[in-house]
Amino acid sequence: MILASPILNPKPKFGGHSSKSLAISTNPFLRCSFFTTKFSSTLLKCHCGTHNKDTDKSTQALSLLVIDILELLATLFFLKSAIKPNNRLLDIFKVNPLERNWLLASALGFGVLILLVFLTSIVVDGLYGIKDVNNLILKEMLVRSDISKGACITVYCIITPILEEMVYRGFMLASLASTMNWKQAVVISAAIFSAAHLSGENFLQLFVIGCILGCSYCGTGNLSSSILIHSLYNAFTLIITFLS
Repeated sequence: MILASPILNPKPKFGGHSSKSLAISTNPFLRCSFFTTKFSSTLLKCHCGTHNKDTDKSTQALSLLVIDILELLATLFFLKSAIKPNNRLLDIFKVNPLERNWLLASALGFGVLILLVFLTSIVVDGLYGIKDVNNLILKEMLVRSDISKGACITVYCIITPILEEMVYRGFMLASLASTMNWKQAVVISAAIFSAAHLSGENFLQLFVIGCILGCSYCGTGNLSSSILIHSLYNAFTLIITFLS
């Protein structure tokens, strides 16, 4: 089961003092640069989505794609710089011979995620009111042209899931789990994951998503499971937005 106790706590494959669970490396420049890059890219995406309303939506979608590609490359660079000498960056995708069926876990995790997000959305709607349109700007990008639609699908269903799961589960959760109970590590990493999106009204839903993704990773020992759930959820969100 996806929420069962993990086979073993995810082991971090990055350098740095073990007591500093969020440290990517002993190099302070790398630590600062990594999180500054994540924060800056989030602000830049918000800028692209909320300003320049006269800009063609296809251009905005392509700009978002370029930003995400650059962010992914920067993240890979920082993680590669922080990797332990006896490990490779791709080792975070390495299959554990004792792992559970990650495809089954992904299917169960996705089902549980949709249910919990639906329930939390009821709470959020009660606090903030029901939104008429989930994301008007994103919807405009999806219906504008095939180019903007393809760019959005690439960003939300491929690049973003890989990028965020490498950072928040493959690195952060694994680092936290090496210094504390895996359940505590899941909660803390989920809170950071939610806060990093800079969306107060969506904090609860993002926190729930982070917890499910974290449990999936811990329960299977395979990062592919959380990536698949993340991708499926984003695809589901795009479909709902497109049809709304």
